[in-house]
Amino acid sequence: MSETKPHSAVHSSNFVPDAGGTVEHPGGSAPGNGNSKDKKKGGIISKIRRRLTVQGDSETIDGAVMAELKGKKANEKTEDHHLHLRCAVTEYSGVSKKGHAPYNPRKKNQDALIMADDPATNTLILCVLDGHGEHGDGVSAQFRDQLAMEMMSHPSWGTDIKKAAADAIAKVEHQVIRNFRIDTEFSGTTLSMAIVRGNKLTGVNIGDSRVILGLEEGGKLVAEEFTHDHKPDTPGEKERILAAGGRVFAVEYDDGIDGPPRVWLGHMDVPGLAMSRSLGDAVAHTAGVISDPEFTEKELNPSSDRVLVVATDGLWEFVENDETIDLLFPTPGPAEAVDCLVKEANARWMQEEQVIDDTTIIVAHLFDYKASEE
Repeated sequence: MSETKPHSAVHSSNFVPDAGGTVEHPGGSAPGNGNSKDKKKGGIISKIRRRLTVQGDSETIDGAVMAELKGKKANEKTEDHHLHLRCAVTEYSGVSKKGHAPYNPRKKNQDALIMADDPATNTLILCVLDGHGEHGDGVSAQFRDQLAMEMMSHPSWGTDIKKAAADAIAKVEHQVIRNFRIDTEFSGTTLSMAIVRGNKLTGVNIGDSRVILGLEEGGKLVAEEFTHDHKPDTPGEKERILAAGGRVFAVEYDDGIDGPPRVWLGHMDVPGLAMSRSLGDAVAHTAGVISDPEFTEKELNPSSDRVLVVATDGLWEFVENDETIDLLFPTPGPAEAVDCLVKEANARWMQEEQVIDDTTIIVAHLFDYKASEE
């Protein structure tokens, strides 16, 4: 574990624990809008039901490792921290685990996470990124490596968290797009972030990763969704996409089950992005997809707010908010909670899809919460 220093960001790596791969990150299991003219038969893309994008036939579309990198892999590990800031979070832990798919043995982990603290402002940043497309790992990695420092060095960081975060996100995205090594035409990432300063919680969301809270009610923990997924069929999001000339429809597969609603160009069946906001994804942005973050704010309550969970949809695809809180309730600490959630999410992926998505989860305890004391 890296030592935390003032004004420095403590970042995780893109951990690659073992051989295996995964399909691209799903955009959710919501059916289409029920209008048959907005659905298309699966055809060849029935084989990639849960990919975020369905355009492209490169062997690296799911983030496969290039041949010259074969055999190079890092060990998966959990970053576990006891926090010494004067803020609501007292202990936190996070992990990013590569998924698995038999058809893609050279799959890279396209998820990434950021866990960074700034003692000067008593601020903690907890962020997950879910890359997709051929260069999705490059997009998420650049945000992982640069975003926290860009936020902390912003002139408004000490007084206006939302402005600092929005400007930093836009700056890093611009740098990613200009990076000739990363093709963002059909690649991008989600971003979900919890910023804790003192007892103030600020949520930042782009895409379909998510932040939730565990609140104590009647001696047990209940879930409260803090950020909200950006899905193409959400009324406000769909209206913007249609106004930009894009289309929204789900693919109907041969087994009669619809995939998630996706964003398509008005004249061509690409890119098939299963979210309405993302970072990168240049083609999707011409069809109404945007990278504007959505902010949520809350003053944390020491008498009821107990747990914070930040995760990619490797968790949320098959584990609901309430289930997540129920699963972590008996665990003694954040590290054990993260391990429990990863194992449960992976098991459900194998049961439902016979593949496992990349999964990144951060759990934080608030106000010295200990499950054993409940």
